[in-house]
Amino acid sequence: MTEASSRPDLQIGDVSIRGRVLVAPMTGVSDLPFRRVASKLGAAYVATEMVACAEFARGRPDVVRRAAVGDGLPLMVVQLVGCDAGHIAHGARMAQAAGAHLIDLNMGCPAKEVTGIQSGSALMRDLDLAERLIAAAVGATSRPVTLKMRLGWDDDSRNAPELAQRAQACGVAAITVHGRTRQQFYRGDADWAAVRAVKQEVNIPVVVNGDVTDAASARAALAASGADAVMIGRGVYGRPWLAASIDEALSGREEMREPDRHARLELVLDHFRQSLSFYGDRLGLKIFRKHLGWYVERAPWPVQAAERREAKSALCRLDQPAQVEAGLAALWAA
Repeated sequence: MTEASSRPDLQIGDVSIRGRVLVAPMTGVSDLPFRRVASKLGAAYVATEMVACAEFARGRPDVVRRAAVGDGLPLMVVQLVGCDAGHIAHGARMAQAAGAHLIDLNMGCPAKEVTGIQSGSALMRDLDLAERLIAAAVGATSRPVTLKMRLGWDDDSRNAPELAQRAQACGVAAITVHGRTRQQFYRGDADWAAVRAVKQEVNIPVVVNGDVTDAASARAALAASGADAVMIGRGVYGRPWLAASIDEALSGREEMREPDRHARLELVLDHFRQSLSFYGDRLGLKIFRKHLGWYVERAPWPVQAAERREAKSALCRLDQPAQVEAGLAALWAA
């Protein structure tokens, strides 16, 4: 999946992204081990987990780990979240110093612990504050700054086009829009057509996000929104090859390819070992369990749902790396 192709570049400031399928920043998912695996499989853009600027500036260990950009990745994107202009500016400078090619601002996270401190999608209720934060980030770094948002806080305030206009005026280089309001969280279908209103208001790249899980949904999202690219999130759970696979299909090379049984086991083991190497055995195993469960749920063998649940439960109870590797090998050989 990593061969060169005729796929078009997406230009964000001075950064060329090879393709039109981006992997979203996801807390607890898109850590450095995951980004290395997805990039190795051909993903052109994989962002860090959401990094809280205030804690980043204080050097809190878990937050610093989330911002680990990693040497050798083809593209390094750090996503920042916060509600204080000074912290945002400091976070942008730290991200640039760490090697980020792009710096993304989160104004779309719907989680209560984020919106409760006037961050994430809560900023769509105060566009003046949102604009000050955007201006602070753009002014603090020479790297392109991008913005991720939702359609609005709720159906009565779908103000994504206005925020996009303000962001572009501040110097933002691209915008991603999740096709739901904050109050929807992840309920209902993403409204891709509503993203077209954002695209019509700006002349920078617009990326559509929400419910893109395969080539068909990617094509539909692009057609409905008029966007320049798609961003995938939950669809990559247990499928770190998905971005590259969809991108190949969009480029007209062929329909989506999935790794065969042997290749899939090898990449699961690679991801597991990357996690152990980055976090240490104890924490690495603990953090990897969610990925382990997703890999088993999506494993390419025709078994009943109850058998999958039993296999997933058994593997996730193991507390030694060698046991996990042996369990995976036995499961794949069954």
